[in-house]
Amino acid sequence: MNELHPAENRGYRELYLTGRQLVHHWMRLADVLADTEVSVALSNSAGAVREMLAELGPLTAEHDLYGGVAAQGSGARIGRTRADFSDRFLERNQAVRFALHDLEHLTVLLAYLAAVSGGRGDPRLPTFCRSWEQRLDRHAANVRAETVRMGEDPDAAIQPLDDSPLSRGAHS
Repeated sequence: MNELHPAENRGYRELYLTGRQLVHHWMRLADVLADTEVSVALSNSAGAVREMLAELGPLTAEHDLYGGVAAQGSGARIGRTRADFSDRFLERNQAVRFALHDLEHLTVLLAYLAAVSGGRGDPRLPTFCRSWEQRLDRHAANVRAETVRMGEDPDAAIQPLDDSPLSRGAHS
């Protein structure tokens, strides 16, 4: 077993953290937008990221890198903080468009990790990363298409994501 390069170690930790944050944030968005088609795309994509993280666990554990408790807690906290503060002041379409950056970040990170892992001759991690980069890229394309489709009903698209008095005041 080859030891992970420090770039891999940090990259896989980032993958765990960002992935958990995405799952928490996107499931919240899917719940808030339950009356839209983009909700299904968000939920499906979050499920795929959850699946990717579950498959990644045994691969990184072989290198004594675990993405469990610390990544789960940190990712959920980041997602909750973002949802509680940032999203509160956004329109529905804005929240989804900004959230899409998270999935695009993961696909680029996976491509980067495939290159780093491949450079040290590891056959399994690069294959895993390339496969999930492609799968998540398809999810990103689907979310992107549904986000664009939100523009077909611009009145609904510009509704505040959050219906709290604070949000309504910010939008008035």
